[in-house]
Amino acid sequence: MRNRFNISKYAIKYSWLTLIVWLIISIAGVFAFSSLKYALFPDVTFPVVVVNASARTTSQTDTEARITNALEQKLQGIEGVSSMRSSTYSDRSVISLGFDVGTNLEASTQKVEEIVKQVKLPDNATFQVIPINLNETAAVSYTFTYKASPSLDYAKLQDLTTLAKTRILPKLQALEGVLKVSLLGAPTPLPTQISPQAFGEFIKNTFTSTKIRINGKDALAMEIIKRSSANTLEVVDLAETAVEKLRSQFPDLEISLASTQAEYIKEATHATIDSLVLAVILSVVVIYPFLKDWKATVISALAIPMSLLGTFVVMAIMGFNLETITLLALALVIGIVVDDAIVDVENISRHLDQGESPFRAAITATREIGLTVTAATLTIAAVFLPVGLMQGTLGQFFKPFGITVSAAVLISLAVARTLSPLLAAYWLKGKPWEPQDHNHRDGMNAAYAKILIWSLNHRWLVVGLAILTFIIGLALLPYVPKAFIPKLDRGEFNITYTGSIPKVAAPPVELFRPSPNVNPASLLLAASPLVQSGDVAKQLEASILKSPEVETVFTTIGNGQGQPNRGNLYVKLRSDRTLTTSAMQDQLRATLPRIQDVTTSIEDIQFVDTGGEKPLQISLVGENLENLRRTAIAIKAKIQNQIGLEDIKITGDSEVDHLNGKRVTYITANLGKNIALGTATDQVVAIAKPLLPAGVIIDLGGDSGRLNAILNSFAGTLSLSVTCIAFVLLCLFRNLVDPLLVVFSLPLALVGAILSLLITNSGFGMIAVIGIILLIGIANKNAILIVDYINQSREQGLTLKAAILAACPVRLRPILMTTASTVLGMLPIALGIGAGSELRAPMAIAVIGGLITSTVLSLIFVPVVYSLLDVFRKKVEK
Repeated sequence: MRNRFNISKYAIKYSWLTLIVWLIISIAGVFAFSSLKYALFPDVTFPVVVVNASARTTSQTDTEARITNALEQKLQGIEGVSSMRSSTYSDRSVISLGFDVGTNLEASTQKVEEIVKQVKLPDNATFQVIPINLNETAAVSYTFTYKASPSLDYAKLQDLTTLAKTRILPKLQALEGVLKVSLLGAPTPLPTQISPQAFGEFIKNTFTSTKIRINGKDALAMEIIKRSSANTLEVVDLAETAVEKLRSQFPDLEISLASTQAEYIKEATHATIDSLVLAVILSVVVIYPFLKDWKATVISALAIPMSLLGTFVVMAIMGFNLETITLLALALVIGIVVDDAIVDVENISRHLDQGESPFRAAITATREIGLTVTAATLTIAAVFLPVGLMQGTLGQFFKPFGITVSAAVLISLAVARTLSPLLAAYWLKGKPWEPQDHNHRDGMNAAYAKILIWSLNHRWLVVGLAILTFIIGLALLPYVPKAFIPKLDRGEFNITYTGSIPKVAAPPVELFRPSPNVNPASLLLAASPLVQSGDVAKQLEASILKSPEVETVFTTIGNGQGQPNRGNLYVKLRSDRTLTTSAMQDQLRATLPRIQDVTTSIEDIQFVDTGGEKPLQISLVGENLENLRRTAIAIKAKIQNQIGLEDIKITGDSEVDHLNGKRVTYITANLGKNIALGTATDQVVAIAKPLLPAGVIIDLGGDSGRLNAILNSFAGTLSLSVTCIAFVLLCLFRNLVDPLLVVFSLPLALVGAILSLLITNSGFGMIAVIGIILLIGIANKNAILIVDYINQSREQGLTLKAAILAACPVRLRPILMTTASTVLGMLPIALGIGAGSELRAPMAIAVIGGLITSTVLSLIFVPVVYSLLDVFRKKVEK
């Protein structure tokens, strides 16, 4: 079987064909890399459809009964709806339908509109259906205003709008890669005839409008939204060039950069690439001290660029980006892709040391190790099958990770089985044979052999210590901080506010009295809800702009979805700031003005844009509004100063909220700097449960719910990964006992992962879970190398103990080499250097810690358990 599947023999025999194939892959990889676009995260569509219905009703509960309930009963049956949330006010109902990731937004909007038209609503009711793609965020936003005007009256704002629509937006819309350019802050058209009906229509329109300010000045804004297939950095570069021309064309306009994705993308991707390059260098440097042959080191190291180039081809075919997730995958596999080549070249070098010719050594060594290396690498690919099959938002995000890792390790296997032995056969030199004990040829092997002999004489003690270590590791898990994603020091964040709903009972009488002293336009504008909301924004802006750390405050008043009482202030900090993002947020929490009937919240830029949810969200579900409200107030009072939460808010003061058709009151909060999401959620739930009256239950939402879902699915994903590993091992060993032994060794990796996360205070969440799955794939390779070579030694007639003592020291060097190269390759990521490092580090930390413990323990544990299971092996063979 080993002869039949030894493709290295054919690669050496048809050397020119082998070289041509890899040359073609290399050229294709260079072109593929140049075609990949930079992005912050994978292209994932988050379709949301908002239904905004209004009517003259008597109260919130009247609106709820006549509008909200009627709409929800019909809408909840729509296929693909993952969540339905609504807020009901005294004269309006806002229903937000979240569809499954990847659902066609246009088709969903049409379906919602058709259903709403069929619902029997009050005679005076009107509605709007607003499609929102949360993935269609602006690549870059600009504001523009007149340089000479500290403020914009209605006439100037209208002139500026006309100028923007006719002479500015068309030029930006025509740029390559731009999907659309949205104009924000355009004034609501004034009615041509003043009447109560026209006044009502004007006020209704302002509810779905926005008002823009930049650094304390009124302005218009334009958001440039790129196509999903476009490169973010290229679109932003084109926009910058076009805007620079516009500045010279319109010297009286002040065109300012309000916000952009490009800056953080550049910083994060460059930091990841720097870590990747350093990982390559460290992975290569560690090989030479083991092989002590620069040619063998170069042959092994070639696996890295060849694997990366081949992976770029796969990424281009799959339509992936060079973004946080795929770059992280590439950086993490640097130490892994060199493993197969190391094992092959090390085995060839060992045969050369025994006096064989380069060609003979290449053929013999690859036949001996080839099947083992193939199986070990296939288990890494197999372990990511569950990741590729993950559903929902997380599945969409980590599908590129799983496929990128799998492609990289499979291509590295192809390099190790074809190019590496070919180069070794033609490039390495034979050595004169010198009689020596190759199993104990140096002090390291001799020391290991002594430990191994002691362990074989105290087998149950070794097993007991291994089990105890695993139990201790599990016992430490509750003390590891649990977080959905780490908090990033991005230098930017949002401040949101919610004020009381503006009341517009009737138009002012003066509006209809003809008088030269009355300006109808000014009366109309004064009655606009956006003006009332803007007064709140101005007070907040003034306080924020006092800080020398702040560079830009970009304010949006109203959310364009029927809620003019809400606003968002995007705060960009200076690049030379002295405070971290988190510290600046804490400072602003202490200094922002307290405004009556207004709640403020300081929000991180979200990893996954889910429409402004806070990280911690507890839902109280029940039918009695008074019970829900009273319970929420009691819980808020209990947790206010106990847990370290910030911006705690409860809903239900002027509105009635629903979640999936049921009444609900939300308790939401941001996290303080010294508490993890999982810990905070557990503490809030523990405090809340004794306070729940009959008929009220708790549900988790926001990042709290997503973290809970991750931790609940962790065992299932891990089990599926182990099952995939076991299937590959059954194909390799063709018995049940040896795969069982390898699987038994995997928990040893978890101990180090948990311990390393605890020591470094890294969060156990989405990133760390993927790291542990990756770790499981890597850790089983050591056990496979040991078990397979023991089996080969026994096939040559050695006794059980002799085979273990002969095989294990031989495999010591390649195991230590691959572990060292992987650990050093991931070290730059684990050190947490550069933008976005908080996101990358937990994964590398988990892998490094787990790999160290699994390597140390498996070198002892695997041969010991192999000997204990030998009785069962013989029974199975019989």
